[in-house]
Amino acid sequence: MDLQKNFKRQVLGVSLAIMGIAFVLSVGSNVLAQTADSSAGQASAEQASAPVAIAETSTDNAPAANSGTGLSRKIKGSDGISNIDPVKFLKGIWNSTGISKIISTKGAPVKTDADDVDLYKQPTSKEEYDSMMAKVQELTTADNDLPKTTINKLRVAIQDPNANDEVLSEIVEESANHVKDWGTAPGWQSFIMMAIGFLIVYLGAGRGFEPLLLIPIGFGTILVNAVGAGMGNLPDGMLAIIYKAGVGNEFFPMLIFMGIGAMTDFGPLIANPKTALLGGAAQFGVFFTLFGVAVLNIFGLNYNIMQACAIAIIGGADGPTSIYVSGKLAPELMAVIAVAAYSYMALVPMIQPPIMKLLTTKKQRMIHMPNPRQVSKAEKVLFPMMLLLLTILLLPPAAPLIGMLAFGNFVKESGAAVRLSKTMENELMNIVSILLSLGVGSQMTPEKIIKGESVGIIVLGLVAFGVATAGGICMAHIMNLFMPKDKKLNPLIGSAGVSAVPMAARVAHKVAQSEDPSNFILMNAMGPNVSGVIGTAIAAGVFIATYASR
Repeated sequence: MDLQKNFKRQVLGVSLAIMGIAFVLSVGSNVLAQTADSSAGQASAEQASAPVAIAETSTDNAPAANSGTGLSRKIKGSDGISNIDPVKFLKGIWNSTGISKIISTKGAPVKTDADDVDLYKQPTSKEEYDSMMAKVQELTTADNDLPKTTINKLRVAIQDPNANDEVLSEIVEESANHVKDWGTAPGWQSFIMMAIGFLIVYLGAGRGFEPLLLIPIGFGTILVNAVGAGMGNLPDGMLAIIYKAGVGNEFFPMLIFMGIGAMTDFGPLIANPKTALLGGAAQFGVFFTLFGVAVLNIFGLNYNIMQACAIAIIGGADGPTSIYVSGKLAPELMAVIAVAAYSYMALVPMIQPPIMKLLTTKKQRMIHMPNPRQVSKAEKVLFPMMLLLLTILLLPPAAPLIGMLAFGNFVKESGAAVRLSKTMENELMNIVSILLSLGVGSQMTPEKIIKGESVGIIVLGLVAFGVATAGGICMAHIMNLFMPKDKKLNPLIGSAGVSAVPMAARVAHKVAQSEDPSNFILMNAMGPNVSGVIGTAIAAGVFIATYASR
């Protein structure tokens, strides 16, 4: 108690001392100000009696803005500024608020300059064709914002001696959405997107759905839609800089794959290679979605084949690969594709169990599997190198993704550079995940999201993911037809064939344990799970090889 009293006395003493010093300084300042005013008055009188030339010189050195005393004294540099109008002052404060900007922002339609219009419309005559070709030649050499895939296709058209109106029309049709100006959405739509951003943050923080990804995506969505903040505006908007630096050019997804490689154990796949078939079967959802796109086009949603491929990758439940493919084939859809992919990754515990129980019986879900054998270090070290070599020889477009995956895994398994491995799976992975997610959130603007095509992407992504889950389970059933009774596969591990590592494997394990608590299939499910990562990357390579260079 005595200590508390002494402390209170000390605080009171210090406070009184500070107040005393402030009082002295205040009085002293007033005295000095009065002295300065008196001196200024005397100087003015002397100046008035001096010659005109001297008066002019004095006037230049001592502006009239510093004249006056008390309330009439002007602040230096305030000449020509009228007195503050309280009404205008309050009105200015209101106009600067976010609420006012949301209400007053009416929006504007998409604008495309005349050069772009000439590029994107289909030619109807030889003159239009020649004019368009000249514009194409200009664009391929100039610094511009067109996606590199479009530029590559235009270059091919120019160099092809057999190029005709039909060829050019196809290029133009597939590039129709690659415009530079998305227009301006009304303020109320930006407010809706901010609400969606808060919902995404809640799902990540409140419900635990992929918080490492959804929280920064949600914050990016909120900040980019803050009217008047300008965080999504080039050249100096923070979110725009992040997107341009690493998301739009597929740099961050590559780094993510490097980290995934450093975090992944391919041992279960090496121990039981046939489980790779389950990961391959899960990619059926990716290719099946292409048919879904054709169906939606019947109802008026005009997706081209490149956009369809980018949407289909959502079925692999692999966010980085989805971003990578959309950046190559359909950059205009990257935002909604990325959010859909990460959302379905987060919703694996909710989406997959009903499908798993629908396609399996209780007896099948209770099948016990022995743990995979122990894999030697030599096998683990050779696996990423062989995987990379086969990819380079058979499917080079998939080499960037597989290469980063193999690099990260080799560094981990070799043990020759432990510091590099730990950096990849910890610091680097965390930093890049933050930047990638913020960059994805920066594209969540109403101009790109609030439209029918975006709803179609959400629906198609869900279909792709559901079919991928079912494809893996059905492949397990087919494999069991040829397996001895004592070596049957638990078909639940087929659902782990999607790329959501390790969540899909954990969900399969959890469903199995709900039927038999003594059934441990987690390590067996990891085999198809990691093979799903490879399978989705291969599917991405197939799409890019087929359409990106057309």
